Amino acid sequence: MDKFSAMRAFVRVVEAGTFTKAADSLGVPKGQMSRLVQLLEEELKTQLLNRTTRRVTVTPDGAAYYDRAVRLLDDLEELESSMSQAKATPRGMLRVDAPSAIASLILIPALPDFCARYPDIHIDVGVSDKPVDLIGENVDCVLRAGEVTDRSLVARRIGEIDRFVCASPAYLKRHGMPQHPSDLEDGRHHVISYFAHGTERSTYVLQRGGEQYEVHSRSAVAVNDSGAMLAAGLAGLGIARTAPFMAAPHLAAGTLTAVLPEWSAGAWPLYVVYPPNRHVSVKLRVFIDWAAELFARTLEAPPRHCAAD
Repeated sequence: MDKFSAMRAFVRVVEAGTFTKAADSLGVPKGQMSRLVQLLEEELKTQLLNRTTRRVTVTPDGAAYYDRAVRLLDDLEELESSMSQAKATPRGMLRVDAPSAIASLILIPALPDFCARYPDIHIDVGVSDKPVDLIGENVDCVLRAGEVTDRSLVARRIGEIDRFVCASPAYLKRHGMPQHPSDLEDGRHHVISYFAHGTERSTYVLQRGGEQYEVHSRSAVAVNDSGAMLAAGLAGLGIARTAPFMAAPHLAAGTLTAVLPEWSAGAWPLYVVYPPNRHVSVKLRVFIDWAAELFARTLEAPPRHCAAD
């Protein structure tokens, strides 16, 4: 038995929660994963996992073994990395997940630069606005907009996404240009709401200097995706809240107009997030540093005011 292979299989099963997910994440047959863990238990003369038809859970002895095995495997990977040319030439598979707008408009268009710098890194980009199970889906890191509430994760802040409100010229022609946030509540206007993961529709909170105004307005349409919010604004369904990097081409083309441009609709912090027990390999470290550089450059100069009438 290759003990290190068996240890890796056991650690992956604990993190994924099932043999099937663990096998899929490593690209090996489920039977092979099961056999490796069984051989490890026989070698240790200890039951590491409780198995059911739907899920496996770790035993007390398995939990203690897992903690030590993770540290040992991380030390081994670090040793192998330091003894190779990986520092000079980062290599391997990297799985990154990002919200759809950030992935489509910023991350993916910039990837040719990353690939040119690190040609031996193969990067898989998962695109979704829904939360990702980093461990269960074997994701190295995710980009997340908004505060990270899961304290079990490591989060590095790499930027801030400004937001503002806008509408289509056709909508403003029908309903008029608001002069103050309170105008959005006078019955003439519709605000496109946002909801996430079964929560209630969110309201807009607009800020100007030290002044803050919470808008309570009619909302005929609600969406749960930033791209859908922008599309709804372009379709003339109401006042939309978006980010300058998403709206810039539409502002330039005149198909969107900034509304209340002196008011901010709030800023969202942007983080790179990864599991605390995931070894920060050279390939992950260079991606995080590159992403921090990219978003600092991309988000530092919002263009929204120049297009307001």
